[in-house]
Amino acid sequence: MTNFAARRARLAAQMLPGAVAVLPTAPEAPRNGDSDYPYRHDSYFYYLSGYTEPESVLVLCAANGERPARSVLFCREKNLEREIWDGYRYGPEAARTAFGVDEAWPISELDTRLPDLLAGAPALYYATASSASLDARVQGWIKAVRARSRSGVTAPAAFHDLLPLLDEMRLIKDADEQATMLRAGEISGNAHARAMRAARPGLHEYALEAELLYEFRRNGAQFPAYTPIVASGPNACVLHYNVNDRVMQDGDLVLIDAGCELDGYASDITRTFPVNGRFTPAQRRLYELVLAAQEAAFAAIQPGRPYSAFHEAALRVLVQGMLDLGLIPAGQYADVEDAIAGKAHVGFYMHGTGHWLGMDVHDVGAYRDLTQPDKPSRALQPGMVLTVEPGIYVRPAEGVPEEYWHIGIRIEDDVVVTEDGYRILTSSAPKTVEEIEALVGKGV
Repeated sequence: MTNFAARRARLAAQMLPGAVAVLPTAPEAPRNGDSDYPYRHDSYFYYLSGYTEPESVLVLCAANGERPARSVLFCREKNLEREIWDGYRYGPEAARTAFGVDEAWPISELDTRLPDLLAGAPALYYATASSASLDARVQGWIKAVRARSRSGVTAPAAFHDLLPLLDEMRLIKDADEQATMLRAGEISGNAHARAMRAARPGLHEYALEAELLYEFRRNGAQFPAYTPIVASGPNACVLHYNVNDRVMQDGDLVLIDAGCELDGYASDITRTFPVNGRFTPAQRRLYELVLAAQEAAFAAIQPGRPYSAFHEAALRVLVQGMLDLGLIPAGQYADVEDAIAGKAHVGFYMHGTGHWLGMDVHDVGAYRDLTQPDKPSRALQPGMVLTVEPGIYVRPAEGVPEEYWHIGIRIEDDVVVTEDGYRILTSSAPKTVEEIEALVGKGV
């Protein structure tokens, strides 16, 4: 079970002695009329508390001399009438016990109690400039403390952005987090396999989206981690396409980028396959090129190696393939490195080969070592989780062989860096040509 108290203690130990940190959860968002969007907590808040109800704020007070660190949760009061309409609420008393905080108070008392917590604190840590409403409340709390200056009370003299500290903590996933992400990857991989089995020409893209969402939810995932992309034919060359309403045609490839969120953690998988179950020769050549690029990227993932290494490895394979297949005119460049330097690939491959993954799909954490003057790509460490997602996207253009037009391919897996290399979290999603052709259209 995740030890949220240990995370809070670790954060408090990085703060100035006696300093205070304030971290609210996400607000509810109205959709229309008497309806809200499905509620999803703030990732930072959940990381430190495990608490998922809205209208909540966590306050951490760092140790100062003999006074130990303490945590204070402000949350909704018990309200039996509202529970009839909206469901169970912990209330402060039950929340204090269930979530291991030192104190819990009604959220309605936040503005009256915060000045007392801030009185005498040397610094305040919060998500600076992230929310106008939070900035305004902070100003109100500080003014209330300063109003007591004649009695010797001092307000925080320094203000620090809380999020960079949490970003570095969240970047390294512990064993519990990795286990959750492995299960999310298994659920999502099985959903991709289900979509492959359901695919056939004549279906709308959203029919496959429905299969994905069904598999996510029936296995306990609370949400899709992001809006699924089901892009067939030319739509696969639109990186963030998500309308998902085209009728899939015989001979199309369909690119599906979809993953579930389980217990606050995301998965992120992309698979590309022929709607009719058989790759054309041109499709297969490009598919196996992308697959080879992904394998090269995997081989570059080792603790101590720079984050950039796996992108560079994939890019070299992709560009060599583009030269070999005539997508890039070979005579214009001396070799692969020359073509990369000339950015000859950007018309066919215009994104990086991965990103951090965790509570957010594009998770927090710096990609460069900000402690060094030249800010080099940071070294990979065990516990980092990232995606590996090379692709190729061929739009009609002069000089581009017509047999490759409208082919968009991306292959994406989730990987955790280990002590001796890496572990793939999403291997339940079929990926080889043989696996795909044996599965597509076989029915669910």
